Amino acid sequence: LEARGIPAGEGFLTSDAVGEIEKEGNVLVIRRINVKYRLRLESARREDAERVHSFHADHCPVARTIRGCVDISTSLEMEDLA
Repeated sequence: LEARGIPAGEGFLTSDAVGEIEKEGNVLVIRRINVKYRLRLESARREDAERVHSFHADHCPVARTIRGCVDISTSLEMEDLA
């Protein structure tokens, strides 16, 4: 986002992650993770933010590390700056 001039620090971008755990034998295993992003931005930048969100997992070290082992999904909620 910041590489495209969209502020992401200082409370502009926040996230919550929820993991779904299943039992495999006698061991708990993380099967799915959903990350919900919330972004405060100028309304004119919404299309740019949606485009960045569409490919960000390909450049995220965590997503790339666990890809293929844990299903990851993300969503993006946007709030216009007043």
